[in-house]
Amino acid sequence: MAKVLVIGAARSGVAAAKLLKKENYEVVLTDMKEVAQKEELTSLGIQVVDGGHPDWLKEEAWEFIVKNPGIPYRAPLVKYFVEKGTPIYTEIEIGYRFAPNFSYGAITGTDGKTTITTLLYEMLSASQKALVAGNIGTPLCECALHNDGKDISVALELSNFQLLGCDTFKPTISTVSNLAPDHLDYMDTIEEYYESKMFIYKNCSKEDAFIRNVDDPLILKYAQNIPCEVIDFSLVRKDVDLFVDGEYAYFKEVPLFKVSDLKIVGSFNCGNAMMAACMAYKMGVSLEDIQTVIKNFKGVEHRIEYVDTYNGVRFYNDTKATNTHSACAALSAFEKNVILLCGGKDKHISFDDMSQYDNKVKHCFSFGQTKDYFKPIFTNQTSCETMEEALMKAIEVAQEGDVILLSPACSSFDQFKNYEVRGQIFKELVHNYIDQRR
Repeated sequence: MAKVLVIGAARSGVAAAKLLKKENYEVVLTDMKEVAQKEELTSLGIQVVDGGHPDWLKEEAWEFIVKNPGIPYRAPLVKYFVEKGTPIYTEIEIGYRFAPNFSYGAITGTDGKTTITTLLYEMLSASQKALVAGNIGTPLCECALHNDGKDISVALELSNFQLLGCDTFKPTISTVSNLAPDHLDYMDTIEEYYESKMFIYKNCSKEDAFIRNVDDPLILKYAQNIPCEVIDFSLVRKDVDLFVDGEYAYFKEVPLFKVSDLKIVGSFNCGNAMMAACMAYKMGVSLEDIQTVIKNFKGVEHRIEYVDTYNGVRFYNDTKATNTHSACAALSAFEKNVILLCGGKDKHISFDDMSQYDNKVKHCFSFGQTKDYFKPIFTNQTSCETMEEALMKAIEVAQEGDVILLSPACSSFDQFKNYEVRGQIFKELVHNYIDQRR
């Protein structure tokens, strides 16, 4: 019986361990922390090694390693196996191998992934058995474990961390939404980050398709030698396959949807909707179902999410903006009078590109580890320790017609468990403040 090592007992690691055990592998799961599900996993015949990684793990002859995507390749145990030449995968690759009846619409990129993935899932669900998995939703291994042998369409959001550990994964249709600097605390160079995104189509063949955003010069630079059908997309050009002309978004001669039916703000969200609609159409979804979803879709939680209005001041939660490119997209969606709340963990990326919106930002209240990094970016800036302090100061200066926008441009890990928790706390603070005054 082949032996495999799973490093990291987060939800995806546990799902991979269970699936591999079901497929008759001898599985060892290890984590630096105590594993909450240890008793259950042990009862299934999975050996759990928690509270650290003992040296004997290095001495075993593992068929392959499954690594939590968040663990860097430079982490000591992972680095040891990299240098030894042991194959290292992420759970996406494992789920793909043991779910041969699944078909995939796969989405990666710096921004917009979750909106595209959620829209695609809702479109697929209108008429097919569908799942949403990967970087949002359920780990793919968990889907494979519970849907053995079923024909299922999967809307799959992929981070570059997950793509780095894929060897045979092959989507039916895929896209890279856009590219901008990110994750320089994980990747050695920005070039490696961009190149890793292109792994999404590396195993595709001529019957598959890739949507190429020709408005993005970085995608044009890095998306080379594409082995499948290329669908060129643009928000500004009409000499491409996927475009806007007048009232409608078109895929070639097919009107996918009426642009005015979109409820989500920002031209970039129109682009996200076009990519999702094209992917759904290529995966067999009817135009009627695509258009119904477009009309009813109110956006993704934590992405320019409307929270409430008080005394003419609108509050928006954009906690999912964990890099400057995403924060700039949010700022571009508003005309003026934005009171910006930003800051968080330092990912070693420049904030200079946000300065182009200085004329829109009435005041910036920055917080967390990077609170002082925004001083040279915005004319009107105040450093705060916490997000709550920043929000309260923003409320003090806000006037009717202003927008208070949480769009951090940073990850949350300096003060919060994850960006979702950051957004949830922000919404609770806003609601509590307003409820006390109504």
